[in-house]
Amino acid sequence: MTRVVDIIPSVGRMGAVTPIAIVEPTQIGGVTVRNVSLHNQDEVDRQDVRIGDTVIIERAGDVIPHLVGVVKEQRPEGTSPFKLPERCPRCGSETIRHEGDVVIRCPNFNCPAQLAGRLEHYAAKGALDIEGLGEQTAALFTETGLVTRLPQLYALPKEQLLGLEGFADISAQNLLNAIEGSKQTTLPRFLYGLSILHVGEHVAEVLAAGAGSLEALRSATVDDLTRIEGIGPEIAQSVVDFFGNEENSRTVDELLQAGIVPQAPQKKGDALAGLTFVFTGALQHFSRDEAQAAVEQLGARATGSVSKKTDYVVAGEAAGSKYDRARELGVSILSEEDFIRLLEDARGG
Repeated sequence: MTRVVDIIPSVGRMGAVTPIAIVEPTQIGGVTVRNVSLHNQDEVDRQDVRIGDTVIIERAGDVIPHLVGVVKEQRPEGTSPFKLPERCPRCGSETIRHEGDVVIRCPNFNCPAQLAGRLEHYAAKGALDIEGLGEQTAALFTETGLVTRLPQLYALPKEQLLGLEGFADISAQNLLNAIEGSKQTTLPRFLYGLSILHVGEHVAEVLAAGAGSLEALRSATVDDLTRIEGIGPEIAQSVVDFFGNEENSRTVDELLQAGIVPQAPQKKGDALAGLTFVFTGALQHFSRDEAQAAVEQLGARATGSVSKKTDYVVAGEAAGSKYDRARELGVSILSEEDFIRLLEDARGG
């Protein structure tokens, strides 16, 4: 048992605002516990945790501190229910809560609590692919104040890089070259790099192909986006909220002004129009997203489950239950070599 000294909101990389209980230090299994996550507002309300309460905590799985319950008969007079703030405690942006989501979020891409993680993600291989901009460099840029907003990445002076630990002339120039090279990118990579909630690499491909341009996505409504096959209301609302945020919209404008050119995917034709593909197992020459994008560019659909309506199942190494299901239903099964030949024929050689 210990006492709750305070409850503070903590902001994570994707903007989740989590209530953290600061407790009087207590030993559990040889470890001193000083704070406990309360997870979300619904959980705070369910347990009715208040500042000043005596609480019972344990280490779940002997690792993570977990609040078991409140000893309400020891509650002091004058306590009040805790509510997370309506504005982000780090940047002041108005927080949002999507329908069906228990998490309250700060939507500001440039929130100081989120920026290092978002900067690292922006530079990742599946996004803008900026070699040399990993976790340590992203943290260094934000901690030193060299980058306080993402667009500043494209205006870094070499002399300031040389003043940072770990940078010499060659490494500084290599990073600046990689940053400059990232300006020529694709719309799916750019969307993925923006760390939009629920938008991974594949969803970014679907959004880019369905909308056709960044301008169309920025002005789209939830209804517009849900008309894109594979995009549900939750993803659509997240995209609309992201681009509807004033700071995020300004950030995108400044990235475009800095020279970012996110090319929309160009369809190569409709040679596979009307066909449905399912991929299973590990492919040697494609990632799963690359294989799906290849057939979608030719007018086909890629789905996650096998049915009588499936035209082809492409089976890589260690193909599993989808392969077995295809055999049961008599669906055509392609090896990766067969799949490559099909694509070459569809593209005209």
